[in-house]
Amino acid sequence: MTTAATSPAPSASATADYMGFVGVTTASSSIMKVFPLWADILGLPTRTLVGHDLPMDADPAQYRAMVEQIRNDPHHRGALVTTHKMNVYAAAADLFDELDPFAVSCAEISSIAKRGSTLSGRAKDPITVDLALRDFLPADHFARTGAEVVILGAGGSGTALSWALAERDDAPALITVTARTQDKLDHLREVHRQHGTPEGLLRYVVTETPEEADVLVTAAPAGSVIANATGLGKDRPGSPLTDAVVFPEGAYVWEFNYRGSLEFLHQAEAQQDGRALHVVNGWRYFIHGWSQVVADVFDLDLTPETVERLAEAAESVR
Repeated sequence: MTTAATSPAPSASATADYMGFVGVTTASSSIMKVFPLWADILGLPTRTLVGHDLPMDADPAQYRAMVEQIRNDPHHRGALVTTHKMNVYAAAADLFDELDPFAVSCAEISSIAKRGSTLSGRAKDPITVDLALRDFLPADHFARTGAEVVILGAGGSGTALSWALAERDDAPALITVTARTQDKLDHLREVHRQHGTPEGLLRYVVTETPEEADVLVTAAPAGSVIANATGLGKDRPGSPLTDAVVFPEGAYVWEFNYRGSLEFLHQAEAQQDGRALHVVNGWRYFIHGWSQVVADVFDLDLTPETVERLAEAAESVR
């Protein structure tokens, strides 16, 4: 396991508390500059954030070792998990003393927190993705337009978005979720079956090639939400679509990432004026995702006003 941080990782004998960040390329994340500012605003007991970098193809033993490190180090307060949240659950769920219903239903852990000797794992994405969605999409959008949603990717973020949409009072006419393999979609289908999502609201489609994904996006009604939840364009280059894709007129094109090569975002920007697109990057999702986990790790209640203060601070070093 390699470690990337704003400062050297604390040793086992260190007396200072710190928070962790489990990802792939944590050193290049804006949170490394943002976290100390947030610590000052929130009055946290530490300004130190330590990155735990794991490769995309990490094996279960690496995930277990990382969770055990967090559990056993009395100065490690907890961590946010990004790309690896489903793998952490699959490999190490038994190491946690408690898991919230979202974590169990979605089979993912995005927040690791400690309350005394209790190690808890929570899936914050269904909450944070809904907060980010509400930031840009009108509350009556689907009822007013009959628009649909195409979620490209059935991993943790795609699962969270489909969950949040299924819970929404103003639900879309149809939610199409894609994946390159059937097993990802089978897992997502089971999540929604257990959750009691109405039959027919979701459609599960294997897209082995970007050209197949293009067809689904182009066929979506005007005003539809098209979301890149694949991770492509951040942890590895690329887009789930080709440059030949035609986005629906007036679509809300949501790139979940805010850093990286961002090919999907650039594809949408190229059609923004001609197709009257609303192009949204992942910055607000980043803000909500991190603020919710920081609140969980340090046992805080955040008001909307506090979240806006955190967003302004983050913007100052963006």
